[in-house]
Order: sequence, then structure tokens, then C-alpha cells
Amino acid sequence: MKYSVSYVVCIQFLGFRFSGWQKQKNAKTLHDMVDKTLSFVFEDKNYKTIGIGRTDAKVSANTYYIQMFTEVLVDEVTFIKSLNSNFSPDFRALSIRRVDRGFNVINAPKIKEYHYYFSFGEKNHPFAAPFLVNVAENLDVNLMMKAANLFAGEHYFHKYCTKPSENTIFKRVINSCEIVENDILRANFFPEKSYVLKVRGKGFLRYQIRLIMATLFEVGKGNLDLTFIEDSLKEGNDRKFMRNNAPSSGLQLFNVELEF
Repeated sequence: MKYSVSYVVCIQFLGFRFSGWQKQKNAKTLHDMVDKTLSFVFEDKNYKTIGIGRTDAKVSANTYYIQMFTEVLVDEVTFIKSLNSNFSPDFRALSIRRVDRGFNVINAPKIKEYHYYFSFGEKNHPFAAPFLVNVAENLDVNLMMKAANLFAGEHYFHKYCTKPSENTIFKRVINSCEIVENDILRANFFPEKSYVLKVRGKGFLRYQIRLIMATLFEVGKGNLDLTFIEDSLKEGNDRKFMRNNAPSSGLQLFNVELEF
């Protein structure tokens, strides 16, 4: 099927009930849900979609882009209304714009900002589970903040990637990495104080953010120190990936600065 028209659609989703973006057999995935919803919007018209990248199971997105290929032009205002009326409550469409047929949302230059939300101490209200990971132990957050800053810049991230391919490039740049108090996600069932790890960069390795967060948790517990973090990012590290992986539900693709 040859499609003549291409659009980029910006959406948001709560990923807690889904097994990630990529379509899988015998699993409810975000891509499946998007395509099923579009089948109601387009009715008998053909279409094809690709996402800006994969997300893990339970990971949410405040900003996510899909590229949609169709046979016909769509009225943009009507399309967004129709898409939202057919979407489940886990999804919301924000905008749509037509792009050149040769545009590729996966390869287009972009900066991604991921957030990881967490608290510690007293167990959270169950309603917070889709958004906020709770660590039962007390954490030295000030030390974690110092450790998070060490990940910014150009480093060798062999220890913060699982199942790399032969062509995986481990020398990468993280534009910024910090832990701050959470003033973004708020709810009356959230704990009085929570925190967020913010990481910005052009691209990330498989499980990189969750492995970084798990390592920062160990720093907060007193099991690792700043020297360990510094050594783990050097070219001469032992290249064995970190075994602890933070739960996926606290991770959110917060923003994507996409160049059209």
C-alpha cells in the first residue's frame, strides 16, 4: 500500500495498564490501542502509524509523537476531536500537523526529557502507584542529588544498558541530569513530599534511565558512593551492566523537542 499523505500527531498516555508501545502477541500494547482507535476514526480508509520510539511496560508519556500515513487529507480540527472521542481515558490527542512524505519521526533530530518520580519512607496511597515509586528505606536525597549531577556530560554508559547490540554506541552525552523536589505531578493522595529525576538528551540506551535511577537509590541507601558513580562512567569501567533496575511505573517521557 502506497500512502500519499503524512502527519505527525502528538499524544499523551498513561502506560500503567499496557505492556509498552511495541505490538506484541497476547499483550495489550499502546500501539495496538492507537491503531484500533484510528480504525474507528478512519472507518474504511487505510492508514499506517509508527511511534517516535519504544516505551517499557507501565511507562507513561506526557508528550509522545506518532507519524501517520494515509490515503487522504484530513481536517485537523475534526480529526483531533474524533480521535479523542474514540480514545480510551488512558489517551489524549493534543495536535496534528502535516509533514513531508519523506519525514521520518524516528530519525528526526530530537531532545528527549525523561522524568522519574519517587518518594521514600511511609508507603504511598495505592492511587499513587501508576505515577510514583516508593522506596521503603530512608534515602539521603542530598547525596542522590550530587550523584545525579555526575551523569551529565559525555560518558561511557556500558554499565547502564541491557542487551546491547553489536552496533550499540555507549559513549553518549546526557545534556542534564538532576534530582529536585516534585512540583509537577500533584494529587491529594500523593505523599507530602516526593522527588523527580530529570534527564535530558538526544537518545538513551535500553533501560538506561531506570538503571541510573536504581543506582541512585543505592547511593541514597548508603550502599554506593560518588566515587563508584564516577568510576562507572569512565572508559575503563568493567562494562558489566548494573543488575538493579528501577520499577518502570515511575518513568515518564515528559517532553520531546522534535525538529520538523
